[in-house]
Amino acid sequence: MTEDLTLDEVRARLAPAIAANAAFDGWGDAARDLAAELEGIDPDVARLAFADGAVAMIDAWFEHIDAEMARALPPEGLTAMKIRQRITALVEARLAVLAPEREALRRARAVLALPNNVARAAKLGWRSVDRMWRLAGDTATDYNHYTKRAMLLAVYTATTTVFLDDDSEGQADTRAFLSRRIDGIMRFEKAKAQFTRRTQHRPSLSRFIGRLRYPVV
Repeated sequence: MTEDLTLDEVRARLAPAIAANAAFDGWGDAARDLAAELEGIDPDVARLAFADGAVAMIDAWFEHIDAEMARALPPEGLTAMKIRQRITALVEARLAVLAPEREALRRARAVLALPNNVARAAKLGWRSVDRMWRLAGDTATDYNHYTKRAMLLAVYTATTTVFLDDDSEGQADTRAFLSRRIDGIMRFEKAKAQFTRRTQHRPSLSRFIGRLRYPVV
């Protein structure tokens, strides 16, 4: 019974239908109300669920996309891959879910690019790449946590720009672009690891001072 749904459940239920409508009607009231009608949900409840407007609808849709991405690549499948393959597969899986709604994504990006939405857009982007890295098995909690996500966010953003206008068969151009960018991330991570190994045993003034203050006993 739709009457028993929580607002979170209403958002999850309506998000993909709103996106399908947004391709034609934009991320506004018309797309939301039509989705509510199709799903048999009271339009007043739908308005309450998306009280923050277009950005709230896009937020819910991105949640749906992330969930579908994770469903497409269960942990047992990812663990058999190397890290580069995992990240590539996750990005490609997300794009595959987005593919039927490219125009909705184009309109969503236009909404998120508005000055008053930039901070929220950054938060949504970070949330998605964080989930990709976590699904890939990343457990870093130091500065690597942030550098990996920042790099993947840049790669994903650039890749979706190519994806939106890619008419090649099987979106081969997008795949090739993504592959080159993932190669860049892997080269950077390799160079960073080598640098860390070379410098970890060098004398450190901060460690020296720390030992003076707190000598080992």
